[in-house]
Amino acid sequence: MAGIIATVTVFAVAQGLTYPLLSFTLERQGTTSGLIGLSAAMTPLGFIVSAPFIPALAQRVGAARLAIMCSVLAAATLMAIALIQDVWSWMPLRFVLGFFANPLYVISETWLISMTPATRRGRIMGLYSSVVSGGFAVGPLSLGLVSTVGWPPFAVGMAAFLVCSLIVLAVVPHLPEMPGAGEAASVGGFFALAPLLLFAVFTAAAFEQTLMSLFAVYGGALGSTEARISSLITCFVAGNAVLQILLGRVAEQFGSVRTMLFCVLACLAVCLLLPQVFNTWLVWPLVFVWGGVSFGIYTMALIQLGERFAGQAMIAGNAAFAFAWGIGGIVGSPATGLAMQLFGHQGLPASLGLLCCVLAAFLMAQRRRV
Repeated sequence: MAGIIATVTVFAVAQGLTYPLLSFTLERQGTTSGLIGLSAAMTPLGFIVSAPFIPALAQRVGAARLAIMCSVLAAATLMAIALIQDVWSWMPLRFVLGFFANPLYVISETWLISMTPATRRGRIMGLYSSVVSGGFAVGPLSLGLVSTVGWPPFAVGMAAFLVCSLIVLAVVPHLPEMPGAGEAASVGGFFALAPLLLFAVFTAAAFEQTLMSLFAVYGGALGSTEARISSLITCFVAGNAVLQILLGRVAEQFGSVRTMLFCVLACLAVCLLLPQVFNTWLVWPLVFVWGGVSFGIYTMALIQLGERFAGQAMIAGNAAFAFAWGIGGIVGSPATGLAMQLFGHQGLPASLGLLCCVLAAFLMAQRRRV
């Protein structure tokens, strides 16, 4: 388990490094903000396109072999990006980077859920979410040590991708075999089995991507400085990383479905309170909790995946999660941005609050049926 978590964490460091690194590089070249955003969207698009192929590829090639291949190919893609300093050439390359990155996450999460005892699943999946979130945060911070100019930052990313392949190679003898084909062996089949779980993943992705991309616009409209907004975003990420173990423990005590509903209602409460407390000290603990409970929706979805599914259905479910996460990442920010354009800056908490209301209603309806 430690090897799997370490693999995904190192991969997250490398991927977290690429977003700001490539944005800084394009900005120095005078690229417009619209093109920079479009370039960044290519990676989640790669996640979406690759997701349906992962269950069949893992079965045909072998899960461990596929994970190692994807790590090496991701390193090679990053090398190509470093060699070709052109925004239009980077579009397909960033798409390919997302295409190769996604299988490693899907396979690693499937291994981890398969190996985790049911009695400790909440804590271990919470630990996994916390450590991987920390990896994404460390990626951008590492640029402060190696700069954003020249080969050094790209070399760090390539080395991290290659380290992932070495870790997988080291733990291969202890990894469970991926099961053969069976019910819901495809992403499409899983959509029919668990639409609410996938909507929960969509919601978590929309929250994270919207806050990362539009919170600066929201804070600026309310008169905050760039330094304060950046600190609030860091506080949001810190809550994301710190609170997952606690939420996992709560899920073990009270059930993952009930804990997911708590996370959704807590997100809704923050959406309602944010406009009133944004310019007070209360915004700091509020945003910290917001980061934890919004990503906690995804952590609870992972726990439920392990509780409800096994075998090939589990890897299909993880691939479907990646698909839903990519869709949420791509749709969330533009939809919220449009709401802010039409209704003003308070369109941000209003849009996210509306999303929480819909998910909460579905969750409560599901509980009543059960």
